Parts: sequence; C-alpha cells; structure tokens
Amino acid sequence: MRIAEELGVDVDIVLYLKAPPDAATLESVIAKLEDPVTDLVRRDSNFAKLGLSEAEVQTNEQVIAMLVEHKALLQRPVIVTPTTALIGRPKERVAEALRPYA
Repeated sequence: MRIAEELGVDVDIVLYLKAPPDAATLESVIAKLEDPVTDLVRRDSNFAKLGLSEAEVQTNEQVIAMLVEHKALLQRPVIVTPTTALIGRPKERVAEALRPYA
C-alpha cells in the first residue's frame, strides 16, 4: 500500500486469496462498513460466470455467505481501522481513512 507508506502509517496487509476472511471476520468488517454491504462483492466476469444475480448479494448474511464460498469476489482494497471500514475506491478514500493514523 503505497499510500500508507507515503503517510507513514503501519498497516497489516491481508492477502485475501491466501488467507480469506472467515464469516466472523466479515461480520466484524460489515459492522464498521461505511459503504453499502453489497459493494463488498465484485461484479466482474467471475460473478457473471458463476451465474450470480444482484438479488443474491443484498443482505449482510447473503454477502457473508457469498464471500466465504467465493473469496475471489471480495472487492478490494478494504480498509479497516479500529472504528470504520470502507472500500478503498477511489484511491483517495484510502488516504482519507488512514490520515488520522499518520
């Protein structure tokens, strides 16, 4: 995370494909999430290939189940601080979230 380095903020980077979050971790992130929960799910070619629909990723429970089953659909980056969580897009949001910790 170049932005964190520029701000001088120590961060823990989780390689979500190698160490995917479990349901409890996702629940914790969602509890702090500033964005709509459905935004945690990537709508890419994999989403389409799996035949998924918007109706399947509307609630917290649906999103958690989807991301536990299909970890590659996790939108990234997800920035988690002690008080908030947000999707780091556009990238200016990353700096905004980390600046208080600089």
